[in-house]
Amino acid sequence: MGSAAQGRRVSHCGKPRLPLIDHSLVTLRHLELSDAPAWYAYLADPVVVEHTSWDLRSIDDLQSNFDDYASTQPSSPMRLAVVLRDGGQLVGTIGLNAISPQHRTAEIAYDLSPAVWGQGVATAIVNAVVDWGFQRLGLLRIQATVLESNARSIRVLERCAFEREGYLRCYRQIRGKSGNFWLYARIAGVP
Repeated sequence: MGSAAQGRRVSHCGKPRLPLIDHSLVTLRHLELSDAPAWYAYLADPVVVEHTSWDLRSIDDLQSNFDDYASTQPSSPMRLAVVLRDGGQLVGTIGLNAISPQHRTAEIAYDLSPAVWGQGVATAIVNAVVDWGFQRLGLLRIQATVLESNARSIRVLERCAFEREGYLRCYRQIRGKSGNFWLYARIAGVP
């Protein structure tokens, strides 16, 4: 098994092999620039971003993310599209940020359209990407920071065997205000 320091394992077309997801409604594929309108459409919904640190003013604010995701450096953030199996419509994204090949760590981040909330999608994609991160990328620790008010995401992380490790006061600015976050982590090989 390789480590993140050796680079991401790739398929024959040069992109990392995708995590396998065990959910009848959705699958994962590489995020593409053409996904920006659908991604922005649900991220523009105040209900979706209320308990997150997203602060988008226009679809153009997503551009820098796509630039970062295009990099093939082992420490570059990566993001995958969550799409409906039937029709391929984008209904979410999930990825790894703050990837440290040296320390074999990363931070998971995800968002979903309300169209698929409450259907087990978040739990399925988080478990799939975490398992993939451990098995394919050789990560030892995957952490998550979640705004203290984001009860839905906290439940997802806990269902996915993440353990709460700490409380981060004034950790990030959330649309002009300091936000407090919980720190969660899952360690490879720890049930």
